[in-house]
Amino acid sequence: MLLPGIFAIVMALALIIGDWFQFTTLKPWACRYGCPLARRKDSLQKPKESFPRLFKTNSTIPLPHGVARWVADRQAIVIRPYYKMFSLRFRTAWPLKGTLDYHFQNDQLEFRLSKRVPWSSAILTSIWLLFVIGGTLGFVAMYAMDGGFGTVGGIFWAVGMIALGLLVLAGGIILLAFAYRLEDSRLMQVYEELREALGELKKT
Repeated sequence: MLLPGIFAIVMALALIIGDWFQFTTLKPWACRYGCPLARRKDSLQKPKESFPRLFKTNSTIPLPHGVARWVADRQAIVIRPYYKMFSLRFRTAWPLKGTLDYHFQNDQLEFRLSKRVPWSSAILTSIWLLFVIGGTLGFVAMYAMDGGFGTVGGIFWAVGMIALGLLVLAGGIILLAFAYRLEDSRLMQVYEELREALGELKKT
């Protein structure tokens, strides 16, 4: 039993590492990789011929707090904050990147920003939430079937266990909300820097 367990752990880690590699890479085939969380529509006055002048080196442009890559054949721009292995900045387990699907209408550049998170982060978070909620509800059902609510002491003990489950759930939701706000602020900072770069190029 030990060997299959070790093999399962190694496979799970390999899948998570592979998922994060595909998520963080700027290769064209991974421009829309990741679990979409939110969308935003926007527009900008921009001539079409300015794109090749902006994205010069490997179709990428370095920004103060991130990087953007133009995927011309897919009509998309990928943006993400810088990921440094040994950075002092606090990094969560739910990083965000953005995929901008765009199209031109005369001199108007219209695009739709899709915020994405690694699939492994989304799946593991969903499993954890279902485990906490399902475990709490399952305990209440089994406890009631066993007659645990028949005494005052049993009722107080059940209320305490339910309160503990709700506390764990609330703590997880607060952590997720904090992580999303933090990572979203970083992504939107890169997004605004890209908009500024597009605006500055128009003036040149």
